[in-house]
Amino acid sequence: MEAGDSFPWSGFALAVSTTVVLALAGVDPLLAFLALVVWTGSLWLVRPTPRELIARPQETPFSREGMAEMIEHSGSPLLLTERNRVIIANRSARNILGKHIIGQDVRVALRHPEAVSLVDRKTAGEAIITGLVRPKDIWRLSRYQMENELAVLELVSKTAEVDISRAHTDFVANASHELRTPLASIIGYVETLSEAPENLDSSTAKKFLDTIHREARRLQALVSDLMSLSRIEAEKHERPQSRVDLRQLVERASRDVSISSERDGRLELDLAGEYPIAGDEQQVEQLVRNLVDNAFKYGGAESPVTVRLSTAANGDTKLEVIDRGPGISAEHLPHLTRRFYRTDPGRSLASGGTGLGLAIVKHIVQRHRGRLDIASEAGVGTTITVRIPRWNETEMAAIGRPLPEPDDKVA
Repeated sequence: MEAGDSFPWSGFALAVSTTVVLALAGVDPLLAFLALVVWTGSLWLVRPTPRELIARPQETPFSREGMAEMIEHSGSPLLLTERNRVIIANRSARNILGKHIIGQDVRVALRHPEAVSLVDRKTAGEAIITGLVRPKDIWRLSRYQMENELAVLELVSKTAEVDISRAHTDFVANASHELRTPLASIIGYVETLSEAPENLDSSTAKKFLDTIHREARRLQALVSDLMSLSRIEAEKHERPQSRVDLRQLVERASRDVSISSERDGRLELDLAGEYPIAGDEQQVEQLVRNLVDNAFKYGGAESPVTVRLSTAANGDTKLEVIDRGPGISAEHLPHLTRRFYRTDPGRSLASGGTGLGLAIVKHIVQRHRGRLDIASEAGVGTTITVRIPRWNETEMAAIGRPLPEPDDKVA
């Protein structure tokens, strides 16, 4: 581009026209000429340089550096492509696809038939792709077409949503099976008693009635646990804010569970000290009852069960329930808190277990911002440890709980 091409000729023409008008209006010609010279000089000083004129046609509607900075911290993986080649990938995209994707063909980076088909169509659209990071990962890929053969690709993980849906389906199937079993037993025995009661002797009838009663109690316990689990899950995001004296609660709940002829004298309590927590008293009592009841059921028939309260190294309140039973194999430990999971189904059903006790405990601990640990050794026994943060008045006030009124009677 020549230097002359950059001179603002339209502005110069306006200056000349104005000078002529001033001269015709009777202004001193010398003054009019000086005005023309000054105006022309100012136009020359502010004219764009050739370099600026060269840069203008190359400017795009956005700055790539600015866009890269803008999307860098987005939680969703985002890619900007030009002619299907990745020119920008934010941190989330680099974390799942690798840093090497910059400059790579996006179809090679994604390596999935549905993704390739979407990119090749060169139009806006969506596709579901699986196995992007792990074999069972599920992602929704969205493509937004822009000008100059630019496109934005967004990845949204659907794995958690699918897992939740699958878990709900499994839960309904398992719950239906667990409910069907005692119902079928109850119906079968009732039908037998109703068909020919005169042919049954008293001992047989009593046996049938005892079975019906036992299965009805099992059904009642199962429905109760299902309702408890549903309530706890509905409240899991609401942190409890009531002050609970854990020592008194643990002592009361443990003694209630141990009151029976076969459990008499087997309970050992180690509860020295005071342990206030922020909790839901009903749920914490249910947690203690479930753990102590399991320890009696699955521990040694004559061995003691120890319930201990202490302070953990980080200041949390630590509850330990220890039995001296046969222990649990290591392969079962990661699955114990799953719904309806049983290490020994026959023994669990015989003892009246629903398979939901530890699942309920896990959700109660999570709601109380605590931690659940299970340790077991074959032939030695099992220790279940629950850690719950101690009561903190300042923290409770900060999350919206009003501070208690001062007691005027205390000096």
